[in-house]
Amino acid sequence: MSQPRLQVPRISDAVAASLERRILEGSLKPGDRLPPERELAAEFGVSRPSLREAIQKLASKGMVQSRQGGGTYVTDRLESTFFDPWRDMMGAHPNLREDLLEFRRMLEGQAAEWAAERATDEDLTRLAQAFAAMNEAFDGDDLDRRANADIAFHQAVGEATHNALIGHLSAALLRLMQDNIRFNLGELKSLPAATSLLKSQHAAIHAAIVERRPAAARAAAETHIDFVRETLAQSLRSAARRETAARRLHADFPESSFP
Repeated sequence: MSQPRLQVPRISDAVAASLERRILEGSLKPGDRLPPERELAAEFGVSRPSLREAIQKLASKGMVQSRQGGGTYVTDRLESTFFDPWRDMMGAHPNLREDLLEFRRMLEGQAAEWAAERATDEDLTRLAQAFAAMNEAFDGDDLDRRANADIAFHQAVGEATHNALIGHLSAALLRLMQDNIRFNLGELKSLPAATSLLKSQHAAIHAAIVERRPAAARAAAETHIDFVRETLAQSLRSAARRETAARRLHADFPESSFP
């Protein structure tokens, strides 16, 4: 009776799996350019034809794409498949923002808890860098920089969970909320204590993760999102009142009645 032959993986399959794992874990992020072909082939110890075949496998899955002018780049497929339809729905149904914030509270609370349990020294270094950059941004007046630094900090927490789904869902969720985050930070700039409160909330999340206190990390993350939810709701109510007042003013004193 003949023995079944062992299935030896193709070299290109092994290389493709390794690159795919880097994308899943966030070592290679959307928009990142893959290292030059020569470097990658040397790193994996494979021929350049085998490397090209591996990259083609990833391209067929939509994980990477070649760009005009040279280079192969990581796509945002893992995030955009979640992000794109919900972005359209958010525009048509503003009430979904509350559901989104509720989901974000659950996700970021769990992320902070697991980050406190699982973060490596390298993760803590990245988190410290993101935290420092965020504090520096919050001390300035550039609203886009503030929003981007805020997002980068929360994304660093998500990636420190070492859960691929949380890492990519966090990225998609934060992209989906980017406009809301920027709007909220803009509204809070007018409140003297708000920036200080936000910085202290982020500091509490950071400290609890560094000190390996999972329950405290979850509580700090949830407290932060509760504050964001309430201030965003207040901001939206204020904006609605301003619009109503402007309409009443226009109705009482139409432009044609002014000299």
